[in-house]
Amino acid sequence: MFNNPRYITRGIASDLSPILCAILWDCIDQMPGEKDYLQVFKVSTEHSRTVFTHSQEQPPYSRTYRFTVNFGFTGTIFVIDDGDHSTMLLAEEY
Repeated sequence: MFNNPRYITRGIASDLSPILCAILWDCIDQMPGEKDYLQVFKVSTEHSRTVFTHSQEQPPYSRTYRFTVNFGFTGTIFVIDDGDHSTMLLAEEY
């Protein structure tokens, strides 16, 4: 899963730093074990730092990352693999 062409929506392109976008794709690539078709990233800012939690429902997985950089984004991001391609989108674009 997630070894197919990757796309981002207009919302991701306009609201997300390209560096943060690449980090999120890398988190999916590096996660151990089986991957669910839906990956969820909840991004927030704490004390001028970016914090996000990467999770999936089945099998259960959750990991939190903290960066000393503030990427200027707060919200939820979905990454969906439909078999033919993977798409990263803002939750409100779903």
